[in-house]
Amino acid sequence: MTDTSDISTLMQDIGTRAKQAAAELGFASTERKHAALIGAAENVWKNRVSIVQANATDLEYGRSKGLSDAMMDRLMLDEDRVQSIVDGLRNIAEQADPVGEVIAEWTQPSGINIRRVRTPLGVIGVIYESRPNVTADAGALCLKAGNAVILRGGSESFHSSQAIHACLVQGLHDANLPEDAIQLVPTRDRAAVSEMLAMVDKIDVIVPRGGKGLVGLVQREARVPVFAHLEGIVHIYVDEHADAEKVLKVVMNAKTRRTGICGAAECLLIHEAVANTIGQGLVRALIDAGVEVRADAQLSKIQGTVAANEDDWGTEYLDMIIAAKVVSDVDAAIEHIRTCGSQHTDCVLTEDQDVADRFMQRLDSAILMHNASTQFADGGEFGMGAEIGIATGKMHARGPVGATQLTSFKYLVVGDGTTRD
Repeated sequence: MTDTSDISTLMQDIGTRAKQAAAELGFASTERKHAALIGAAENVWKNRVSIVQANATDLEYGRSKGLSDAMMDRLMLDEDRVQSIVDGLRNIAEQADPVGEVIAEWTQPSGINIRRVRTPLGVIGVIYESRPNVTADAGALCLKAGNAVILRGGSESFHSSQAIHACLVQGLHDANLPEDAIQLVPTRDRAAVSEMLAMVDKIDVIVPRGGKGLVGLVQREARVPVFAHLEGIVHIYVDEHADAEKVLKVVMNAKTRRTGICGAAECLLIHEAVANTIGQGLVRALIDAGVEVRADAQLSKIQGTVAANEDDWGTEYLDMIIAAKVVSDVDAAIEHIRTCGSQHTDCVLTEDQDVADRFMQRLDSAILMHNASTQFADGGEFGMGAEIGIATGKMHARGPVGATQLTSFKYLVVGDGTTRD
């Protein structure tokens, strides 16, 4: 169905076909899923020129909408990034199939044998903004876990997502799997999002991936269960026992490598004992690199900083901006993060293991790091091949959501004419 004038009918049709595909995909063999993913990777590479051309149309659209440089970077595809998509598809293909994995097995005194085994969730709806590579990542991960998926990409990446989606569908076709297993909503109309959020009889879980506005909308309006990928208000605490060389290297990478991703550092907390040494040098290095440092009263004395206001403590900039604040100790850093963070990713830089342990034990962010760049907050870097998002909630999936996290489980109980007393 290609008529997009009746959004409700369109989405119901997509949902019905997804349910049918999920029923078949749930018991598809590992070999066929592997073949579909390898085929998709080959098709993406074969069509890389047309994908980049489609992306050029999206970039023009993004410029016309006045997207920031960081958002334009999230949107942009070149041959290297297409190669990364291909690598991600291949990595997911080579991972162990989670479906049917025995999580636990035991035999009761009654004689019944019980196995807890992984099973697909069913139909997953993914709503995302800007980044066209999510089309491939989400489609592939859902397929690997035996789920059908309905993808609703951002209006900015409309053409890029269509070009990538066509490659995924060709992979399904060539592997003799249902092409409706990976569907892309063929309209920019936002009414499609509202329809998805209410499709409780067609969609088993919604995964929103984007800014605070999108995630907030989904959490407020969804009747379908949600894996929340909330904003990344990422903090780095520089302890008094931090190594100056490591601090400079890690913080510069965490902030400037790619400012538009959810693992980019957004707030710097510096122990008061090193504020005038390591802290001052770090702030100057950030400014020299083109980062706008929004500093508290103490750090704003450094030439080139901008005075922070209350809104800066708890903002995801996704840009060459970072907030910076002096704190009295690790406990003050922990309290600030608890108050202003988003439970996404937070980092401590210290050579004192007791401080590191305290930071990691007392904070409950989905990802906690010690002496490592927060840009590693990524499913690919975690060995998952890719991710469908970083879940910041506490139910079912948390942190990078890979194929394994896109499964549930069921119990298989076996007896031998066994009866209960």
